[in-house]
Amino acid sequence: MNSRVFLAALPAFVLLLGVSGAVSAAEEPITLTLKNHRFAPATIKVKANQPNQILFVNNDETAEEFDSSSLKVEKVVGGHSQGKIRLRALAPGKYPFMGEYHAETAQGVVIAE
Repeated sequence: MNSRVFLAALPAFVLLLGVSGAVSAAEEPITLTLKNHRFAPATIKVKANQPNQILFVNNDETAEEFDSSSLKVEKVVGGHSQGKIRLRALAPGKYPFMGEYHAETAQGVVIAE
């Protein structure tokens, strides 16, 4: 009887493994680079209604803070370092962000489509 239960549950288990693989593929990080206190790219496009990740690469000598009240994210990354920023599933729209320590030049926007 136990082998029948296992065989009956096997297709659901295989489906679950396939779905978890799709989720991790959707979370491939988008690289955001800071150099000379400016973000590149300044506009990041992501798929709406699914989680996303940003790999923040700071090529400046000093630390910078990725800051966005609309994204509800703050992340400090040291000079010549990098860090991952996890974004929740976003509704379609525009979400501005800035470098807290150089807000006059380090600015950008995430666009969820």
